[in-house]
Amino acid sequence: MTRTHTLMRYGARLLAAASVLLLAACERPPMESVQHGYRGTGMVQVVNPSTIPARIEANEVPVALPAVPADGPKAKQVYKNVQVLGDLSAAQFTRLMASMTTWIAPEEGCGYCHNLANFAEDSKYTKVVARRMIQMTQHVNEDWKSHVADTGVTCWTCHRGQPVPAAVWFKPDTTLAGADFIGDRAGQNEPAASVKLASLPSDPFTPYLLGDLPIRVGGTTALPTGNRQSIKQAEWTYSLMTHMSASLGVNCTYCHNTQNFAKWEGGPPQRVTAWHGIRMVRDLNTAYMEPLTPVFPAHRKGEMGDVAKANCATCHQGAYKPLNGQSMLKDFPELSKAGTAVPAVVAALAASAPAAGKATAKPAR
Repeated sequence: MTRTHTLMRYGARLLAAASVLLLAACERPPMESVQHGYRGTGMVQVVNPSTIPARIEANEVPVALPAVPADGPKAKQVYKNVQVLGDLSAAQFTRLMASMTTWIAPEEGCGYCHNLANFAEDSKYTKVVARRMIQMTQHVNEDWKSHVADTGVTCWTCHRGQPVPAAVWFKPDTTLAGADFIGDRAGQNEPAASVKLASLPSDPFTPYLLGDLPIRVGGTTALPTGNRQSIKQAEWTYSLMTHMSASLGVNCTYCHNTQNFAKWEGGPPQRVTAWHGIRMVRDLNTAYMEPLTPVFPAHRKGEMGDVAKANCATCHQGAYKPLNGQSMLKDFPELSKAGTAVPAVVAALAASAPAAGKATAKPAR
């Protein structure tokens, strides 16, 4: 009897240990749900209350410097080589530069982008990049209101006090190492954080947020009359949707109607916003990030020699709206007036660089 009790006790301990390992990736209850659609449709958002304080802290915004007069000498009259923001007053220009320092490089200070012995020169690549990033921010606020509305974005939205945003991506090396009898696995069954460790293609960014391949799941016609939607294409789409869900900290029903995920009719308005967001990110990656490839040094590039690019997590960082919907743009309206001229240094380097390769990763037919 004693031996039996001992075995039962050890068995219970083993079962408890196995349960801990099995549930290690699960969130601790209790969970809460918030209904945002018709009852009985499953249109709810599941929230873990224990994660809310950390999310609030991660999305706090810094206190804005006091506003300064818009009159007085222009920045381009006071300082040399001001290719962007030159029409601001010198006081406004200085205020924005000081703010950008705290948003992007609080430890390095002005020296992160400038030669402290000569602020006007463009010897540091970080200054060249920052100048173009200001224009990119203005472009988002001016031309992508369909996604950011009047809330807008600033440098802080992505950087949050870091020189490189926490969430960026590079093209993966898709070269097969030796013989692969399975064929093109499309990065599946790899523990990739980009798709929350799911057995889905690990790079949904190259085809959809750099390239413009169709995002689709199921066909609407029977084979063989033009139905090109395949199971593998659906897996790529699910890969992108998983990324978006995790980036915003929401369920699939935040954007989709459970009656029919493919239908637009009766769906939440957030789906339209997300549709514009995908195209906005694609625009930023192709028009602003990729052309900066010759500007960045090798140690700032990925294994395939490409520059860091944006995805949904770059701005959202786990919040359904970046910074939980708080707007910093109202304090920095100069970041909403778009300038179209490409800075001279960027234009010259882009013209002399080899043509960038097109997005190669794509869903298999």
